[in-house]
Amino acid sequence: MTSGQVPDLGRVLRAGDHVFVGEGAAEPFALTEALVEQRHALGGVTVLLGYTTRETIRPEHADSLRVTMLGGYGANGALARARPDEVLPCQLSTLPALIARGTVPVDAVLVQCSPPDRHGRHSLGVTVAGLPAALARARVVAAEVNDQMPYTLGHTMLPAERIDLAVHTSRPLPTRDPGEPNDVERAVAQRVAELVPDGAVLQYGIGRVPDAVLAALRGHRDLGVHSGLVTDGVLDLVECGAVTNARKPVDAGVTVGGLLYGSGRLYDWADRNDALAVRPLDDTHGAESLRRFADFVSVNSAVEVDLTGQVNAETVGGSYAGAVGGHVDYVRAGAAAERGLAVVALPATTRTRSRIVARLDAGVVTTLRTDVDVVCTEYGVAHLAGCTLGERARRLTAVAHPDHREALDRHARGLC
Repeated sequence: MTSGQVPDLGRVLRAGDHVFVGEGAAEPFALTEALVEQRHALGGVTVLLGYTTRETIRPEHADSLRVTMLGGYGANGALARARPDEVLPCQLSTLPALIARGTVPVDAVLVQCSPPDRHGRHSLGVTVAGLPAALARARVVAAEVNDQMPYTLGHTMLPAERIDLAVHTSRPLPTRDPGEPNDVERAVAQRVAELVPDGAVLQYGIGRVPDAVLAALRGHRDLGVHSGLVTDGVLDLVECGAVTNARKPVDAGVTVGGLLYGSGRLYDWADRNDALAVRPLDDTHGAESLRRFADFVSVNSAVEVDLTGQVNAETVGGSYAGAVGGHVDYVRAGAAAERGLAVVALPATTRTRSRIVARLDAGVVTTLRTDVDVVCTEYGVAHLAGCTLGERARRLTAVAHPDHREALDRHARGLC
């Protein structure tokens, strides 16, 4: 199929199919746009969305599509607000097994990939993540073969014979500009950076605070990266010599991630780079994989943290805006590592609202208080491991904004 032709998804999809869509910068827009246009003729299919960068599928398309999503992150916000009941709260490490067992059904996969190499093998490019599990289960595969998709290495191969329907395109990948961190974000990041030793194997989440943390690590040495996400911040650390992956006990010299999202410079760096491996969720998020790193440090943000250390990374004001994602997987891995650390980093306030709270929004607990080592704000570092409920409350109150400490202290006394 040539560029400009609209793929006829009716050739491969059946009424009632469950369709897994490639995520992040590898969303196959030629296919998802066709899915929206042809939705009435397809007879009713269910779509599973991960992290999205564009609102290709919107709430009004639910007239013929059922849309299930892994969270309200990325461009999924409108969908999650319209249908919060269709959010699948799922630790990403468990998704491959859920797909393999059929608990999360997958009949078809829509994927974006690179042109084939001389052996007829396409690369999944900038996103692998949950795709291998979905491809192993799916009856049919539709692929957008984009000549601007980098040919990445790792667990990325897609044989040409596995593709049942192909559309050929030439379009730039979506890019992400994180912008410059503000003074508060820099202050939080500096406190986190002081906790990270040279030689640590780093995981980080998406958002302005993790971006600022990466920038604050430029003076470190021999850091490794084993993360679900790889952004320009990692490339900056590679180029300045802070990330070498030299001390990793496995994948020495190799940055490992499951999804790349950033600038064209990042995608150019990724192309046929044997110092980068793009891998599936079992490797990037799985407990067996992560426990190989004794110096594993996870750095993730949150919407809010309550006075016992429970973390909400999913809802804001009662609306779904985040996801479980890898938060639990990585916090547990950092806390369990012999010389590791699990850091939750966030500004103390949003506008005038405290993000250190007495009770979590809507009672949503993403990550248990038993899993969190450290909470960082611009006002300090609260070490929670081994602390009683009363001591946790006192330490978390101390890193809240001064304007909110008196009220939090009153709540804290109720825990003692």
